[in-house]
Amino acid sequence: MNAMPPKILVVDDTAANLVAMRRLLANSGAQLFEARSGNEALALCLDHAFALILLDVNMPDMDGFEVAGLLGEAEHLRDTPIIFVTAAYADDMNRLKGYRSGAVDYIAKPINDVILQSKVRVFLELYAARAKLQHTLDELAERNQQLTQEIAERELMEAMVRHQAHHDALTGLPNRILFHDRLHGAIQRANRHHSQFALACIDIDGFKHVNDSHGHAAGDALLQEIAARLSAHLRSNDTVARLGGDEFALVLEDIEDPQLAMQLCEKLCVALGEPYALRVNGHLIEVRVGASIGIAAYAPSEHADADERLMHAADHAMYEAKRGGKNRCALAD
Repeated sequence: MNAMPPKILVVDDTAANLVAMRRLLANSGAQLFEARSGNEALALCLDHAFALILLDVNMPDMDGFEVAGLLGEAEHLRDTPIIFVTAAYADDMNRLKGYRSGAVDYIAKPINDVILQSKVRVFLELYAARAKLQHTLDELAERNQQLTQEIAERELMEAMVRHQAHHDALTGLPNRILFHDRLHGAIQRANRHHSQFALACIDIDGFKHVNDSHGHAAGDALLQEIAARLSAHLRSNDTVARLGGDEFALVLEDIEDPQLAMQLCEKLCVALGEPYALRVNGHLIEVRVGASIGIAAYAPSEHADADERLMHAADHAMYEAKRGGKNRCALAD
């Protein structure tokens, strides 16, 4: 919190009154500022935050009512308490005018020392209490901002951990855990809506040769390119996952005719068989591989191990494709 003493502004066009105020407020603990006109007072208010303004009403050029009214028009000054100090305007109408101008109290001249000092002390205590409250509110706001940031960082970290737990670190594709979750979901939807989908298992032909000939960095770059091509050629509601090594799997949603799945996978075979330009350690390497794809269509089933049966069928079809010459598709019986 700011350790500077509070500031009081005394506004009076009479030098003797300023001297008297200076004497009376010498032990108030506040830093005193003096102004001999309304314009001088306004100028000081622009540069300082005052805890209290003691304002003479009867001044030439600009009286106290006008000064108070102008202070009230400025948003950062309108809450500054003003005590009118006056020997005139003591009737109720002028007091009401003063309050409407922004005054919080009146002190009549000749000034009673005890009354002045008591009222000043009260307003300084109020100022200190308000400053302490504002400091507490600022601390709470800062802490709230810190907590908001910490929560956002924690949520981001949790999202990253969840993503890492369900996605392949190299390709960014769903991993085996998320794939089986998606497969279970597809089975449940098919059973519920009496619909069909297809599962495809993919093994990359020639991947080991690329890995052995050009190194693991080339193999990793190739897997990333394969993942990108698979993602680019599938529909938004399909799932492509990396199960491990050079094995991938697809969940092809809403396919009632297995031949449609066959046609889609044949297009994938062609796409995966196109040359790959891999940049490895600053060098450009061109390689070619193929893909053996096994496809199994799913129809609504009551078997508890329906996912295992479907995986086995697609895997078996994939090996049939390999035995049939590789870089081709095979449909499970």
